[in-house]
Order: sequence, then C-alpha cells, then structure tokens
Amino acid sequence: MFGGAYRWVMACAVLVALLLAVYPLPLEWRWARPSVLLLLVIYWSVTLPGRTSLTLVWCLGLLEDLITGAPLGQHALGMVIVTFICLQTYQRVRNYGVWQQTGWIFVLVGISQLTANWVYTMSGTKAPGLYFLLPAVTSALLWPLCYRLLEGLRHRFAVS
Repeated sequence: MFGGAYRWVMACAVLVALLLAVYPLPLEWRWARPSVLLLLVIYWSVTLPGRTSLTLVWCLGLLEDLITGAPLGQHALGMVIVTFICLQTYQRVRNYGVWQQTGWIFVLVGISQLTANWVYTMSGTKAPGLYFLLPAVTSALLWPLCYRLLEGLRHRFAVS
C-alpha cells in the first residue's frame, strides 16, 4: 500500500497544482499567482526527503513550463535550486512552526522567482519593478493552508 498510496497521492496533487497554474485569473492578478507546484515540491522534499528526486523535480518543472508557455527551463531551474536547498535544510525546517515556515517559504519562492526573472531577462522581457516577487508573498500566505491540507492527505493515506 505504501508505494501505491504515495504515487497516487503525489500524482493527484501534481495534477491539481498544474491545473491551478493555468487556471484563468484576471489580468490584475497575473503577477500574484501563487506557485502551487513549488509549494507541493517543497512540502514533499521536507517531509519525505528520501523520496524526492531532483530529476523528477526537473521533469515537473519542464512540464509546468510546457503547460504555462514559459521559456523552457524557467520553472525547472528554479524548482531544482529550491529543492536542493530544501534537501540540505529539511531537518532544521521540520522543527520550525508553521508561521516560521511561512517566512522560509517566502525566501524559497523568492529564490525561484529571481531565477525566473533572470530567465525572462535573458529572453528579452522582464517584470516591471519588484512585481516578480508577488508570487513569493502569495505563496507564503497560502502555505499554512497548503501545509494543513497536505498533512491531512499524508495522514489519511498513510504516506510515510
């Protein structure tokens, strides 16, 4: 049951995250879209670091690039960098409270967004001002809800 539950829960969560990445939002909110797939990857890499693969994270990032129409490698590069940081610091982050983790999420998603802005700049476009950091704010604010939801799923399906 362990292998099957882990795979199904992860696949369904990734599918929902990818759907939320392309869910239509008003133009005023396009810069503030939270990075749900990145939140999911951060959660799984902190809670189950032995099951997290940088290759899988790279493939998920490329899939998000293809689905959202972003330059190829933009999300993949940011997600791999953030996952590597999470795999190096997961023992410390596990001991943080949810609100302390929220600050850490802001930093991690900010790193991913800086990488994305770098890729955008290399392709000839860039975010005006500091708008590219808005997903870090919205993702950090979404983290407590996301954390509780994913913890509930993990315990319900006995994923460990």
